[in-house]
Amino acid sequence: MDATLILIDSEAEFARARALVDRLWESDDPTDIARLQAQAQLIAAYEESKWPRRTPNIAELIRHLMDQHGLTRADMVPLLGTPSRVSEVLRGKKGLSMAMVQRLRTRFQIPADLLLPPPRKASASRPTKRVAASIRGFRRSASETLRPKTRDLG
Repeated sequence: MDATLILIDSEAEFARARALVDRLWESDDPTDIARLQAQAQLIAAYEESKWPRRTPNIAELIRHLMDQHGLTRADMVPLLGTPSRVSEVLRGKKGLSMAMVQRLRTRFQIPADLLLPPPRKASASRPTKRVAASIRGFRRSASETLRPKTRDLG
């Protein structure tokens, strides 16, 4: 086969690239294997740009797990607390405590990080008043320690 790769920027080229991968899949030639890997990376990049992944909603995940295991809201009370807490969690109004995460993780045999909210991005805005005050205090104390002490000889 020729050694070209298909750069994907349309649905037609996407279909051609997938057909190429299907043809290369059966080859044992090292050149074709390298080409298969490169084309697969191009396909993955196109799919990620065309259909980006969204972070899973914890409430949706729990509802999915309940559906897969045939559980009702009443079955979730031992894991999440009270019936009202189950309702709040499933509506996305309340987050999970660490104890809830542990119980859900144990019950459904899933990694705890699926049940934790994604970390917040640090804002590039101005620091808070408390941080700014502590920085000013640090600067003040640092300048006082660096300043030479003078004696009054008078």
